[in-house]
Amino acid sequence: MDDTYSIPDRPAQPVVVTKPCHPISRQDVDPDALKIIYRLHHLGFTAYLTGGAVRDLMLGRPAKDFDVVTDARPGQIKKRFARAFIIGRRFRLAHVHFAGGKYIEVATFRRISDQAARETPAEESAPAHPYGTAEEDAFRRDITINALYYDVINDAVIDYVGGLEDIACRTVRVIGNPAERFTEDPVRIWRVLRYAARLGFAVEEAAEREILVHAHLIAASSGARLYEELNKDLAFETRPVMETLRRYAILRHVFGKAGEAYETDADLFVRLSSLLDLADGARAAGVQLTIEEMYAVLFWPWLQPLLEAAGVDYHKVLSDAFRDAGMKVNIPRNLRADSSQVLIIVAAMDRAMRTGRMRWSLLQRPHFGPAQRLYFIFFKGRLPEKDESFEALFRQAFPGGGEGTRRRRRRRSFRSRSNLE
Repeated sequence: MDDTYSIPDRPAQPVVVTKPCHPISRQDVDPDALKIIYRLHHLGFTAYLTGGAVRDLMLGRPAKDFDVVTDARPGQIKKRFARAFIIGRRFRLAHVHFAGGKYIEVATFRRISDQAARETPAEESAPAHPYGTAEEDAFRRDITINALYYDVINDAVIDYVGGLEDIACRTVRVIGNPAERFTEDPVRIWRVLRYAARLGFAVEEAAEREILVHAHLIAASSGARLYEELNKDLAFETRPVMETLRRYAILRHVFGKAGEAYETDADLFVRLSSLLDLADGARAAGVQLTIEEMYAVLFWPWLQPLLEAAGVDYHKVLSDAFRDAGMKVNIPRNLRADSSQVLIIVAAMDRAMRTGRMRWSLLQRPHFGPAQRLYFIFFKGRLPEKDESFEALFRQAFPGGGEGTRRRRRRRSFRSRSNLE
C-alpha cells in the first residue's frame, strides 16, 4: 500500500462490508449514540459511528467513546436536539447531553486538516468552507484504523483509506505522507505510538522511519497539549505506552532529564514499568488511582534516590528536581504540588520503616490516604488489603513504637517531640 494518500478528483468507491462479513452488532453500540443516528437519518441527514469505537468493535474489544459524524451542520444539530451544545471556535461540533452528565460528540464531516485550522488567521473564527464529504472527512484523519465508519442503518462498515486491511494486518498506518503529517503536528507521533502499544499493532515501516527522524519535534509542541496527551496515557493501559515511547526515545522530549534517565538507565525503567503494571492491574480490578497518584507513580523511581539521599527537607529536593529537569510537558502547579505532597509522605513512611521514627502528625494530612496506598504499591508490590494500614505495618516492625511515640509527643517537652520526629 502506498504511504502517500491523496484525495481523488472524483469520489472514490469505498470498501463497504456488510453482515455477516463484519463482527459489529448494533447491540454493542451505545443506545444514546443509536438514538442520535436514527434521528438524524429520520430528518434526512447521513450519520455514522466513527473513530475508536468502530476500530475496537471490529477487533472484538469493548468500545468506550462513541462519536458520531454527520453531514448535518452544527447549527442544524443544535436546532434538532434540545440538549445539544456547540463547542469550538475553529471546528465547531456538538455535544448532545443525556442524563447523568453523559454526552455524545457529534461532528460534521470536515474537509481540511486540524493543522489547516490552526493556521487560520486569529481574526477569522473558522475557515471559509470547513465542511466536506464522508470521504474527505476520512482522509483528514490521522491513521487508517481510526477512519472507518459504521453505517447503523445499513449495518455496514465503510472504508475509504484501507483501514480494514490494516486491522487485518495489525498495522498502524498514517493517512498521507508521514513526514508531512508529523511535521504539521508532531503530537501525531505520540498518538501513532499509543495505538500501536495498546492494540499490540506494528507501526507501518514508512511511519516508523519518520518517527525516528522527527521525534525531536515533539519538544517544540505546546506544553498544554503534551499534558493532555499524557493524561490520556495515565488514564488506563499506561505501561505499554510508556514502554513504546521509551523504545522510540520520546520520553526525553516530554520529561527532560527525568525522561532521559528512564531511557538510559534500564534498571530505573524496569522499576517504573513494574509500578505502572501494578497501577494498570489495579484499574483492571476496579481500583482507579487518582491523577495525583498516577503522577506520583510516574516520577517515584526517578525521585526516590534523591529523596533517600536528602535529609528531611523533601520539599526542596522535589522543587529543585522538577525545576532542573527541563520538562516540556506543562504539569499544572496544583497537580504537581499535590503529587509532591503524596511523594513526601511516602518518603517519610519509607524513612520511618528504616529508622523506627515516624511523624504521626502526617496522619492528619489530606494526602495521607493516597500516600498510604502508594506505599503498599511501591514497597509491597500490591494494593493494601481491606483494613490494612501503614500504621499496622509500623507497629508490627517496631512493637510499641506507634503508641509510645504518640504518648511521648503529648506529654514531653517540645525538644523531646522534635527528637522523636
